[in-house]
Amino acid sequence: MDLMTVVGIAASALTATSLLPQLLKLIREKKAQDISVTMLSVLLAGLVLWICYGVLKNDLIIIVANAFAVLVNLTTFFLTLYFKKHSGR
Repeated sequence: MDLMTVVGIAASALTATSLLPQLLKLIREKKAQDISVTMLSVLLAGLVLWICYGVLKNDLIIIVANAFAVLVNLTTFFLTLYFKKHSGR
């Protein structure tokens, strides 16, 4: 494995997991008032475009990392909406 591949895998892994601490905090605290739905929406759009870019370049590292990040982002997005809606109860 060459250096470029190692750097790509490392960067993809860090980027793909960057939202995990926020997701875990959201699950643990069940509070989402400080989370921006707009930021999550923009991030999700960017991740989808990265997947499209990966498909066009036929780059499995980009595709897999960003697909994982989309799953984390979607989970965070929907839990944020859920907890914002149910925070007044």
